[in-house]
Amino acid sequence: MSRIAPIFERLKQDNRKALIPFITAGDPDPSMTVLLMHELVKVGADIIELGVPFSDPMADGPIIQRSYERALKHHVSLKNVLEMVAEFRRTNIITPVILMGYANPLEAMGYQNFSVRAKECGVD
Repeated sequence: MSRIAPIFERLKQDNRKALIPFITAGDPDPSMTVLLMHELVKVGADIIELGVPFSDPMADGPIIQRSYERALKHHVSLKNVLEMVAEFRRTNIITPVILMGYANPLEAMGYQNFSVRAKECGVD
């Protein structure tokens, strides 16, 4: 069963909006990402949106572009992002995690391989 649907059902019953914060995986430093994810949950995040760094983020604004640049300086890849989600899942199996990014890294990994790995790691 999806982790996302029950969140929106609960929010509807509580007559409130979802808090879905976005952070870029690997920014400011890869070692901080999972810690930040847990802190977001502590302060009320209903769902976490995790940005996958990409070298040419033309559809994003300057803030997200710079966050991707910082993460890429640490060589954060889609594989690393999935590993971060897997680490988060070791202690949190409830909070949904969605990814935001560009098709290019998925194409490089292969869509089928990405789908399998994302599910194994706990991406929603």
